[in-house]
Amino acid sequence: MTLHREGFGTIALALVFLLLLNLGVEYLTPELNWLHTLLLVVSAVFFFIIVQFFRYPKRRPTLNPKQVIAPCDGKVVVIEEVVETEYFKGPRRQISIFMSPVNVHVNWNPVAGIVSYFRYHPGKYLVAWHPKSSTENERTTTVIRMQNGVEILFRQIAGALARRIKWYVSEGQQVGQASEMGFIKFGSRVDVYVPLDAEIKVNLNDLTTGSITVLAELKS
Repeated sequence: MTLHREGFGTIALALVFLLLLNLGVEYLTPELNWLHTLLLVVSAVFFFIIVQFFRYPKRRPTLNPKQVIAPCDGKVVVIEEVVETEYFKGPRRQISIFMSPVNVHVNWNPVAGIVSYFRYHPGKYLVAWHPKSSTENERTTTVIRMQNGVEILFRQIAGALARRIKWYVSEGQQVGQASEMGFIKFGSRVDVYVPLDAEIKVNLNDLTTGSITVLAELKS
Protein backbone atom coordinates (compact mmCIF):
# COMPACT_ATOMS: atom_id res chain seq x y z
CA MET A 1 0.00 0.00 0.00
CA THR A 2 1.34 3.43 -0.96
CA LEU A 3 0.97 6.25 1.57
CA HIS A 4 0.34 9.85 0.60
CA ARG A 5 3.10 12.31 1.50
CA GLU A 6 0.63 14.43 3.50
CA GLY A 7 0.40 11.62 6.02
CA PHE A 8 4.07 11.17 6.88
CA GLY A 9 4.14 13.76 9.67
CA THR A 10 0.80 12.73 11.16
CA ILE A 11 1.71 9.05 11.14
CA ALA A 12 5.07 9.73 12.80
CA LEU A 13 3.46 11.86 15.52
CA ALA A 14 0.80 9.22 16.15
CA LEU A 15 3.44 6.50 16.44
CA VAL A 16 5.55 8.49 18.92
CA PHE A 17 2.49 9.41 21.00
CA LEU A 18 1.24 5.81 21.19
CA LEU A 19 4.68 4.45 22.08
CA LEU A 20 5.09 6.98 24.88
CA LEU A 21 1.55 6.34 26.12
CA ASN A 22 2.06 2.58 26.28
CA LEU A 23 5.48 2.88 27.94
CA GLY A 24 4.15 5.41 30.45
CA VAL A 25 1.17 3.30 31.45
CA GLU A 26 3.34 0.20 31.78
CA TYR A 27 5.81 2.09 33.96
CA LEU A 28 3.12 3.56 36.23
CA THR A 29 1.06 0.35 36.55
CA PRO A 30 3.54 -2.57 36.25
CA GLU A 31 1.11 -5.00 37.92
CA LEU A 32 -1.84 -4.41 35.56
CA ASN A 33 -0.94 -6.70 32.66
CA TRP A 34 -4.54 -6.76 31.41
CA LEU A 35 -4.49 -2.96 31.06
CA HIS A 36 -1.21 -3.08 29.12
CA THR A 37 -2.62 -5.64 26.70
CA LEU A 38 -5.87 -3.73 26.23
CA LEU A 39 -4.04 -0.45 25.62
CA LEU A 40 -1.70 -2.13 23.14
CA VAL A 41 -4.63 -3.53 21.15
CA VAL A 42 -6.48 -0.20 21.15
CA SER A 43 -3.29 1.60 20.11
CA ALA A 44 -2.72 -0.81 17.23
CA VAL A 45 -6.27 -0.34 15.96
CA PHE A 46 -6.00 3.45 16.24
CA PHE A 47 -2.67 3.47 14.41
CA PHE A 48 -4.09 1.30 11.63
CA ILE A 49 -7.00 3.74 11.19
CA ILE A 50 -4.59 6.66 10.91
CA VAL A 51 -2.41 4.84 8.38
CA GLN A 52 -5.31 3.69 6.18
CA PHE A 53 -6.65 7.23 6.02
CA PHE A 54 -3.54 8.31 4.09
CA ARG A 55 -3.53 5.44 1.62
CA TYR A 56 -2.92 6.40 -2.00
CA PRO A 57 -4.18 3.70 -4.38
CA LYS A 58 -2.94 3.30 -7.92
CA ARG A 59 -5.76 3.75 -10.44
CA ARG A 60 -6.43 3.83 -14.15
CA PRO A 61 -8.19 7.20 -14.50
CA THR A 62 -10.99 8.09 -16.87
CA LEU A 63 -9.60 10.43 -19.53
CA ASN A 64 -12.19 12.01 -21.81
CA PRO A 65 -12.28 15.71 -22.80
CA LYS A 66 -16.10 15.71 -22.89
CA GLN A 67 -16.52 14.25 -19.40
CA VAL A 68 -16.22 15.66 -15.89
CA ILE A 69 -14.82 13.04 -13.53
CA ALA A 70 -15.17 12.77 -9.78
CA PRO A 71 -12.43 14.73 -7.98
CA CYS A 72 -12.65 12.46 -4.93
CA ASP A 73 -13.97 9.26 -3.39
CA GLY A 74 -17.22 9.56 -1.50
CA LYS A 75 -21.00 9.70 -1.74
CA VAL A 76 -23.10 12.04 -3.91
CA VAL A 77 -25.18 14.11 -1.48
CA VAL A 78 -26.35 17.02 -3.66
CA ILE A 79 -27.44 17.36 -7.30
CA GLU A 80 -29.27 20.62 -7.86
CA GLU A 81 -29.43 23.83 -9.87
CA VAL A 82 -27.94 26.72 -7.91
CA VAL A 83 -26.70 30.26 -8.44
CA GLU A 84 -22.91 30.21 -8.09
CA THR A 85 -22.03 33.61 -6.60
CA GLU A 86 -18.25 33.67 -6.32
CA TYR A 87 -17.08 33.29 -9.92
CA PHE A 88 -19.84 32.61 -12.46
CA LYS A 89 -22.47 34.73 -10.69
CA GLY A 90 -25.12 32.74 -12.47
CA PRO A 91 -26.90 29.39 -12.58
CA ARG A 92 -24.94 26.13 -12.62
CA ARG A 93 -25.60 22.49 -11.75
CA GLN A 94 -23.96 21.60 -8.45
CA ILE A 95 -22.80 18.06 -7.65
CA SER A 96 -21.53 17.57 -4.10
CA ILE A 97 -19.55 14.58 -2.85
CA PHE A 98 -19.20 13.87 0.88
CA MET A 99 -15.94 12.21 1.90
CA SER A 100 -16.13 10.20 5.12
CA PRO A 101 -13.05 9.48 7.26
CA VAL A 102 -12.78 5.99 5.70
CA ASN A 103 -12.52 7.31 2.12
CA VAL A 104 -9.32 7.98 0.24
CA HIS A 105 -8.82 11.73 0.67
CA VAL A 106 -6.71 12.57 -2.37
CA ASN A 107 -8.32 15.12 -4.71
CA TRP A 108 -7.96 14.98 -8.51
CA ASN A 109 -8.62 17.56 -11.23
CA PRO A 110 -12.00 16.72 -12.85
CA VAL A 111 -11.04 18.08 -16.29
CA ALA A 112 -7.92 19.16 -18.19
CA GLY A 113 -7.13 22.79 -18.98
CA ILE A 114 -5.75 26.03 -17.56
CA VAL A 115 -6.46 27.09 -13.97
CA SER A 116 -8.20 30.41 -14.68
CA TYR A 117 -9.10 31.17 -11.06
CA PHE A 118 -8.00 30.03 -7.61
CA ARG A 119 -8.83 31.31 -4.14
CA TYR A 120 -8.33 30.05 -0.59
CA HIS A 121 -10.99 31.09 1.92
CA PRO A 122 -10.46 30.68 5.68
CA GLY A 123 -13.70 29.98 7.50
CA LYS A 124 -15.73 27.87 9.89
CA TYR A 125 -15.74 24.10 10.40
CA LEU A 126 -19.41 23.20 10.13
CA VAL A 127 -20.17 19.54 9.43
CA ALA A 128 -19.53 18.89 5.74
CA TRP A 129 -23.19 18.14 4.91
CA HIS A 130 -24.42 21.43 6.42
CA PRO A 131 -26.12 23.58 3.71
CA LYS A 132 -23.91 26.58 4.56
CA SER A 133 -20.62 24.66 4.53
CA SER A 134 -20.11 25.55 0.84
CA THR A 135 -20.02 29.27 1.63
CA GLU A 136 -18.94 29.54 5.28
CA ASN A 137 -16.39 26.74 5.89
CA GLU A 138 -12.68 26.83 5.18
CA ARG A 139 -12.47 26.08 1.47
CA THR A 140 -10.70 26.55 -1.82
CA THR A 141 -12.28 27.49 -5.15
CA THR A 142 -10.63 26.32 -8.38
CA VAL A 143 -11.82 27.03 -11.92
CA ILE A 144 -10.35 25.16 -14.89
CA ARG A 145 -10.88 26.51 -18.41
CA MET A 146 -10.95 23.64 -20.84
CA GLN A 147 -9.59 23.78 -24.39
CA ASN A 148 -13.10 24.35 -25.76
CA GLY A 149 -13.60 27.35 -23.47
CA VAL A 150 -15.95 25.66 -21.00
CA GLU A 151 -15.07 26.38 -17.37
CA ILE A 152 -15.58 23.89 -14.53
CA LEU A 153 -15.51 25.11 -10.92
CA PHE A 154 -14.92 22.90 -7.92
CA ARG A 155 -14.43 23.51 -4.20
CA GLN A 156 -12.54 21.66 -1.51
CA ILE A 157 -14.52 22.19 1.70
CA ALA A 158 -13.26 21.41 5.19
CA GLY A 159 -15.61 19.62 7.58
CA ALA A 160 -15.89 19.43 11.36
CA LEU A 161 -12.85 17.14 11.53
CA ALA A 162 -11.02 18.21 8.37
CA ARG A 163 -9.03 21.28 9.40
CA ARG A 164 -6.28 21.21 6.87
CA ILE A 165 -6.80 21.62 3.15
CA LYS A 166 -3.84 21.13 0.84
CA TRP A 167 -3.76 22.17 -2.82
CA TYR A 168 -1.17 21.82 -5.57
CA VAL A 169 -2.54 24.20 -8.22
CA SER A 170 -2.16 27.90 -8.98
CA GLU A 171 -3.65 30.36 -11.45
CA GLY A 172 -2.27 30.01 -14.95
CA GLN A 173 -1.14 26.42 -14.41
CA GLN A 174 -1.84 23.79 -17.06
CA VAL A 175 -3.35 20.69 -15.44
CA GLY A 176 -4.25 17.29 -16.78
CA GLN A 177 -7.51 15.49 -16.19
CA ALA A 178 -7.16 13.16 -13.19
CA SER A 179 -3.87 14.76 -12.13
CA GLU A 180 -3.49 15.23 -8.38
CA MET A 181 -5.00 18.49 -7.20
CA GLY A 182 -4.81 18.32 -3.41
CA PHE A 183 -5.70 16.54 -0.18
CA ILE A 184 -8.13 17.11 2.70
CA LYS A 185 -7.56 15.52 6.09
CA PHE A 186 -10.21 13.65 8.09
CA GLY A 187 -13.62 14.00 6.48
CA SER A 188 -14.73 16.71 4.07
CA ARG A 189 -16.67 17.56 0.92
CA VAL A 190 -16.03 18.60 -2.67
CA ASP A 191 -18.55 20.56 -4.76
CA VAL A 192 -18.40 20.54 -8.57
CA TYR A 193 -20.27 23.10 -10.73
CA VAL A 194 -21.05 22.19 -14.35
CA PRO A 195 -23.08 23.95 -17.09
CA LEU A 196 -26.85 23.47 -16.94
CA ASP A 197 -26.89 21.61 -20.24
CA ALA A 198 -24.38 19.00 -19.07
CA GLU A 199 -25.78 15.49 -18.86
CA ILE A 200 -25.51 14.29 -15.25
CA LYS A 201 -24.23 10.71 -15.03
CA VAL A 202 -24.68 10.08 -11.29
CA ASN A 203 -27.61 9.94 -8.89
CA LEU A 204 -28.04 10.94 -5.28
CA ASN A 205 -26.39 8.48 -2.87
CA ASP A 206 -24.17 7.01 -5.60
CA LEU A 207 -20.66 6.16 -4.45
CA THR A 208 -17.87 7.77 -6.44
CA THR A 209 -14.29 6.71 -7.10
CA GLY A 210 -12.02 9.69 -7.52
CA SER A 211 -10.39 10.04 -10.98
CA ILE A 212 -12.64 7.28 -12.38
CA THR A 213 -16.37 7.93 -11.86
CA VAL A 214 -17.95 10.16 -14.53
CA LEU A 215 -20.08 12.91 -12.97
CA ALA A 216 -21.27 14.65 -16.13
CA GLU A 217 -20.87 14.74 -19.87
CA LEU A 218 -20.54 18.12 -21.56
CA LYS A 219 -22.53 19.09 -24.65
CA SER A 220 -19.83 21.30 -26.17
